[in-house]
Amino acid sequence: MLPDKDGKRVRWYALGVGIADFALMCYAFWKHYDASSASFQMVESYAWMPQLGLNWAVSVDGLSAPLVLLAGFVTTLSIFSAWQVDHRPRLFYFLMLVLYSAQVGVFVAKDLLLFFIMWEVELIPVYLLVCIWGGQRRRYAATKFLLYTAAASIFILVAALAMGLYGGGDMTFDITALAKKEYPLGLQLLLYAGLLVAFGVKLAVFPMHTWLPDAHGEASSPVSMILAGVLLKMGGYGLIRLNLELLPDAHIYFAPVLAILGVVNIIYGALNSFAQTNMKRRLAYSSISHMGFVLLGIASFTDLGINGAMLQMISHGLIASVLFFLAGVTYDRTHTMVMKDMGGIGQAMPKVFALFTISAMASLALPGMSGFAGELSVFVGMTSSDVYSSTFCTVTVFLAAVGVILTPIYLLSMLREVFYGDGAALICDINNSGSENQEDEGTVCFGTDCFVPEDAVYDDARPREVFIAACFLLMIIGIGFYPKMAMQMYDVKTVAVNANLRQSYAIVSQTNPQIYAKGFLVPQISEVEAAPVLGTLK
Repeated sequence: MLPDKDGKRVRWYALGVGIADFALMCYAFWKHYDASSASFQMVESYAWMPQLGLNWAVSVDGLSAPLVLLAGFVTTLSIFSAWQVDHRPRLFYFLMLVLYSAQVGVFVAKDLLLFFIMWEVELIPVYLLVCIWGGQRRRYAATKFLLYTAAASIFILVAALAMGLYGGGDMTFDITALAKKEYPLGLQLLLYAGLLVAFGVKLAVFPMHTWLPDAHGEASSPVSMILAGVLLKMGGYGLIRLNLELLPDAHIYFAPVLAILGVVNIIYGALNSFAQTNMKRRLAYSSISHMGFVLLGIASFTDLGINGAMLQMISHGLIASVLFFLAGVTYDRTHTMVMKDMGGIGQAMPKVFALFTISAMASLALPGMSGFAGELSVFVGMTSSDVYSSTFCTVTVFLAAVGVILTPIYLLSMLREVFYGDGAALICDINNSGSENQEDEGTVCFGTDCFVPEDAVYDDARPREVFIAACFLLMIIGIGFYPKMAMQMYDVKTVAVNANLRQSYAIVSQTNPQIYAKGFLVPQISEVEAAPVLGTLK
């Protein structure tokens, strides 16, 4: 509704809203959030549709608070990175702010039906942002993203209705009330499998990952920042919030599957990343590989492993965002994403090269960076698990380590091709620079005007771009040197979640000693942990 012709006023409005929201989040958590409590805090609940049992119930706890801050941080900087949008800017910033609301809504929803509604609301802005401001195959990528995630999210609705209606009495979708219900094992397994599909698509778990490289390859840089920095984390958050908290007995049976899928993701993503010639597709497959560590940590049955999964989500959110931002900065100069055609720009753009190198080092888990802390926690958590057999732990950790070795190979080769190669940058299709026809075959130039090659100037990173990258890198290095800065927000909660899982494991292993036969797992648990649970059964 703002009167604005060239988009300058609306972009300041969008940035102001982003900064104000993030500042309010920081203030609220600083003043009112108690990290020593594992329960929901700052709860607000209003009857919305009482006939359906739907309430507007929002709150935060250790799982959601750090991800709310991550969403605010990444989205605000992505709005700032989209400063040069000149094609339908009012619609663009409107969709970015709707997406901002939906992300936060997913993380703070205490009502499972509200969680599903926010999950669905998030799809539409992403679809339009990719479809209108994307690259040559933007419609294909946007449609694929929508079909994958919308179809998979049906399982969330089915699971919500099943859990809300089970047991008779008043229908409720409140997560706290659902956690107190005792579901039969058969129902738990069905619900867990459905939710694993829904969250596995969002987390880009093999083989449900194929939408991600296409979406990243065609999306503009600010949208890719949100896709990699926040939206992928919604899948990991959903797995911990619903699968682990509400369905702990089923998790006992699915844990080895998650561990195996995690290893597959790590190696498959790394190998495919190395095979890509498009920079953004290489970074997209890198995200698939790093999400494997989240699955591995979730499946570890250790406090440190689940802690590491949370830290990996936060760390990857920051690292992937800055990498996709710098990929957009490079594209603004070269008008291509083909790495071999960018060669030799290192001397012309030393600041971009320096920022890109630091970000790549963080992604390959260099000590002192947040990526190292996250991956190390997952490795140690999986290795020290007393639930898995030593053979299973050894093989799993060894294969995951192979992925860690592959990571610097594809990242350093990317730096070499982009900044030290001898190729010549391609020319942007100048006939498409002002076109609004979405059917032509030329690449859409996002953010900068196209120009003839003899007028091309590969100018270095501007102050705005340096500031955005520096904000991410300061957080990455800060968490790398002092991981407690992030971990203290959720440590108590993840310990409580794991304690509940281990109690369920104690019961299941006693009633079904052969559950993990043939060397996958050893159905043993310490008497100290088992006694209180088994005592209640007697």
